[in-house]
Amino acid sequence: MGAEVAQISAFTAAAAHALCLAGLAAAHFLAGRGALVSDPAHALRLLVVCEAPLVIVVFSLLRRDPKRCSFLKAAAWGLLGLPIGAFLNAFGAIVLGAPVGIKYWIATIYWSSLMSLFTFVPAACVFGASKVDWQNALSHSIYCTSSNVVDYMISVPSHGAVIGAWFGAWPMPLDWERSWQEWPICVTYGAIAGHVIGMLVSLILIVAHKRRARVKAD
Repeated sequence: MGAEVAQISAFTAAAAHALCLAGLAAAHFLAGRGALVSDPAHALRLLVVCEAPLVIVVFSLLRRDPKRCSFLKAAAWGLLGLPIGAFLNAFGAIVLGAPVGIKYWIATIYWSSLMSLFTFVPAACVFGASKVDWQNALSHSIYCTSSNVVDYMISVPSHGAVIGAWFGAWPMPLDWERSWQEWPICVTYGAIAGHVIGMLVSLILIVAHKRRARVKAD
């Protein structure tokens, strides 16, 4: 089954990422410029609503075992993974210092749901409950060893979103008194930027992987 997934072309990977980016762009357009700063909960809700269907559909089509796992089953895994991933992301953020007051609850729920779409849902759609596939794809070792295309598509943007969110949190405690320092505005900007950069890096790694495969074949 891995051979089937490995045959996905770099163009297909780029098209899949482009569709997911379209969801972010649509949400930005609908929310309006500066909406994340003026009304974070509303902007984040639009991001989740626009992005979730695209991510679930795209990665359900790229599921690891199409013969044993139907598209609907993969989509169901993605839907199940959304709240689970949101809980884990919210828990991690709170442990690292995110505010827990009632004022921030709604924004935290939407932010953690967006992070789940970046980090957890794609893997849930593709791998289902396969522990081995989860460990292999989300491990940092894929950057040094040969891997299949979908693993790069899942892992690199996921790592990018987490790293971006971490860097995005740095300005929050600084005494600049800027509106965008409120939770979770700058963290969201950082996560989206890291996720998009991760998509670009994943395409570079995919092209390199294809070249390695051709060299070995020759």
